[in-house]
Amino acid sequence: MRIIIIGDGKVGYKLAKQLSAEKYDIVMIDSNENKLRFAMDRLDIACVTGDGADAEVLKQADVAHADLVIACTSADECNMLSCLIARKLGARHTIARVRNPIYSKEIGFIKERLGVTMIINPELAAAQEISRLLRFPSAIKIDTFARGKVELLKFKVKPEFKLDGLSVMDIDSQFRCDVLIGGVERGDEVAIPDGKFVIKNGDMVSIIASPANSAEFFRKIGIQTNQVRNTLIVGGGTIAYYLAKLLAAMKIRVKIVEKDKARCEVLTELLDDALILNGDGTDRQLLLEEGLMTAEAFVTLTNMDEENVFLALYAKENSSAKLVTKVNRIAFDELISKLDLGSLIYPKYITADYILQYVRAMQNTIGSNVETLYHILDGRAEALEFVIREESEVTGIPLMNLNLKSNLLIGCINRGGNIKIARGQDCIQQGD
Repeated sequence: MRIIIIGDGKVGYKLAKQLSAEKYDIVMIDSNENKLRFAMDRLDIACVTGDGADAEVLKQADVAHADLVIACTSADECNMLSCLIARKLGARHTIARVRNPIYSKEIGFIKERLGVTMIINPELAAAQEISRLLRFPSAIKIDTFARGKVELLKFKVKPEFKLDGLSVMDIDSQFRCDVLIGGVERGDEVAIPDGKFVIKNGDMVSIIASPANSAEFFRKIGIQTNQVRNTLIVGGGTIAYYLAKLLAAMKIRVKIVEKDKARCEVLTELLDDALILNGDGTDRQLLLEEGLMTAEAFVTLTNMDEENVFLALYAKENSSAKLVTKVNRIAFDELISKLDLGSLIYPKYITADYILQYVRAMQNTIGSNVETLYHILDGRAEALEFVIREESEVTGIPLMNLNLKSNLLIGCINRGGNIKIARGQDCIQQGD
């Protein structure tokens, strides 16, 4: 498959790195020659220097034979124009990154008139992920499958859960909940556990279950499952706007602290159900006065990673709030993940994962059946949802008799809308 990526920023580079590793034919377009040289030195890709909205530059990249064009520059208008021109020149599919809330109301019109196959809004996607976490605050990360009927939830094992020293089999028999432990992170190690794997305090455990069954499991081990009732947000950017809208629909009270007075006035006009405070979110006294110690959730969404990290650390010391920390610079993700800052949100990762999910669904081999894809366990494993469209050598055979590769786990089966956690005696059928 031939893919043209326009924009060699964080998202563009991550996409090129992942897709080139999977042996796709990648061409990167950017006007910054130094950036392209950096990418070419490290990745197996071709590069074209120029403006992705320039027809001649697109022709130079052989856009007429492109299966997909991904426009992910920092300018919405450039992305949409690039997709329009690419389609006119023969590209089969196009994806545009569009961030401005003004355009989010016109997505249907833009897709129809400009011929854009898919529009991805990083800020809206990040806000949706945060809202899921605040619905289930004990989870560090939540990924959804089967249109929300199945969830992959990550949580940290604490002494009060009394899971320390129990094997996966012990947990299954003792708690009798229809959940599957799909992954465990312990320090720098990652495991797809079998039944004999022993859980320890401090482990990051990912379980697969329906929302009802995961809630039952968490109740039995003593984890709070109710959504938060109030949220204090620092930073009044686009993610905060989308998040406040989503939380209002969930009946969660919202306070936003933003130091730019003009932005506060804009947010006050746009958000009827949120309290907008003009002030410096790094002012510790202000945070305490505005209820940090009693807040059930504290979300840091400033444009500076350092501020977000230090604010989360301060909140960790002064409240029992659910912490959500936004991080932009992916280069420091391993270091930041060791600071125990609650749930970390990487808008760039979310954007790239959405696009990778779509790319895989376009493949003509097994990938054409892929419905959903997430990078999990700190990016060192993948969770995929795919459809069995016809009989094959894996259908009709008990899972325990399949010759599966190590570190591969079949988590659940969605059969006609009925969700079943996969066990050894189950068989995969056509249509699952």
